[in-house]
Amino acid sequence: MIHGWLERNSILLLIGILLVVAVGGAVEITPLFWVNGTVEHINGMRPYTPLELEGRNIYTREGCYLCHSQQIRTLRDEVERYGHYSLAAESEYDHPFQWGSERTGPDLARVGAKYSDEWHRAHLADPRSVVPESIMPPYKFLAETPLDYRDIRAILEANSDVGVPYSKDQIAHAKEDLEAQGDPNAEGVGAFQKRYPKAQARDFDGNPNQITEADALIAYLQMLGTLVDFKTYQADAPENRR
Repeated sequence: MIHGWLERNSILLLIGILLVVAVGGAVEITPLFWVNGTVEHINGMRPYTPLELEGRNIYTREGCYLCHSQQIRTLRDEVERYGHYSLAAESEYDHPFQWGSERTGPDLARVGAKYSDEWHRAHLADPRSVVPESIMPPYKFLAETPLDYRDIRAILEANSDVGVPYSKDQIAHAKEDLEAQGDPNAEGVGAFQKRYPKAQARDFDGNPNQITEADALIAYLQMLGTLVDFKTYQADAPENRR
């Protein structure tokens, strides 16, 4: 009855619609003002290094997320196979996140340090040489393609604009830090590791003469899931709240 009456009174119907939208919007928007009090912040998390960020961009460019997820659910079988379930804070610097929607291949959330650089190089060049049942296409060209990082500073600035806490010092030394991580004999390795604690600096692709796209991708893969120490992690610890 009320519904029919409102349909015959367009002004009242419009007012009712506005009220419903206002209430629904308030319910959705209001909690965001207090979200910082509930968002978990994990000790050890840091922004991607310039080389890792370039590797992540290659990972996205090649569509790796279409076959590999980066989200371990809380189900027992997933935790036993892949490790500790994924935490929201582990994706806080991802724009966009790489959770994925299916697993043609295994989940990669904890792949860092699970295999050697040599394994990753062989896997990228010829997946079936290390995983006979793999249907992954080869990415041999990555080791043959020099990494173009002329715009790496602009990439860090863009990430900073959307909330990734890169410091002015990190942005100013983006190019030097990328080269220091990909070549452990380069100058500035010590300064790089101070700017990015726990970051690994070495020749990832086995070719010390140049930094390639394989260097960047392997550097990215080798850090996934390695920043949080789950031996000491406690979900209810005060330091894990902002």
